[in-house]
Amino acid sequence: MKAIQVKQPGGPEVLELVDVPVPEPKANEAVVKLAASGVNFIDVYQREGRYKVPLPFVLGQEGAGVVTTVGSNVTSLKAGDRVAWTGLLGGYAEYAAVPADRLVAIPAGVTDQQAAAAMLQGMTAHYLCHDTYPLKRGETALVHAAAGGVGLLLVQMAHNIGARVLATVSTEEKAKLAREAGADEIILYTKSDFEAETRRLTNGQGVHVVYDSVGKTTFEKGLNVLRPRGMMVLFGGSSGAVPPFDLIALSQKGSLYVTRPTLVNYIASREELMSRSGAVFAMISSGKLKLRIAHTYPLAEAQRAHRDLEGRKTTGKLLLLP
Repeated sequence: MKAIQVKQPGGPEVLELVDVPVPEPKANEAVVKLAASGVNFIDVYQREGRYKVPLPFVLGQEGAGVVTTVGSNVTSLKAGDRVAWTGLLGGYAEYAAVPADRLVAIPAGVTDQQAAAAMLQGMTAHYLCHDTYPLKRGETALVHAAAGGVGLLLVQMAHNIGARVLATVSTEEKAKLAREAGADEIILYTKSDFEAETRRLTNGQGVHVVYDSVGKTTFEKGLNVLRPRGMMVLFGGSSGAVPPFDLIALSQKGSLYVTRPTLVNYIASREELMSRSGAVFAMISSGKLKLRIAHTYPLAEAQRAHRDLEGRKTTGKLLLLP
């Protein structure tokens, strides 16, 4: 089978299309023939070596497809079942062996591409606004990179909860997408200072929560726009890692909270994985959550997908099609 392998850390050029054997399932695993694989910023961090992974490895943390074979201890799945997963390496390939308890069934109202597009980013948006900082109707949230993969889904979920959403974007095209997703106010950070704009839009009171996937270039100003006892939710670092800072600043700015969550801790149990994925799939099936699959690429063009993602050329979700 074909797979995208990383043999040494580096730029997109280290993504190598190789031939490897189709995996055999261990006793607790199922082998999935992939229909679509999600492309995410965590893939970039692993490719660069920012997140350490033993070399060589097949990249990709998210996929959807059809079960072909199951291990001897697997009773919950059978060949022909449509399934999806996230949080385990091996998605940039034609086949992947996945522990059965990490696979979720794809309901009839959701396509394979939708499932691959929603597992990581959809469940991330869900835990951010339902658990990390459980948004309430009438509260105000600032969402950075609001036209990105997680951003568009997070804006929709926050809007559906009834929160007021301030969205930062870089272009008018992205502003249009964020508005369509339900953002109440758009801040073009390329034309105006988001700190000053957020203060103006909240009459100086600040926001209840900042959802920040950008990191280095936005973090400090993000703290400045939180109201007392507000929460900074830093869930990514597309502009680079946040430098160390003195925690006393949190008390000086109003007894603020800072958290650095990751999806794996919000789907750690089988029960929570099923509940969260089920909630996201239900939103898709009912039309409450609209996915924007912006670009699809053949598996062999993984390098181009990474260049587009890192170059901020994309909005919504990128998929590889094996």
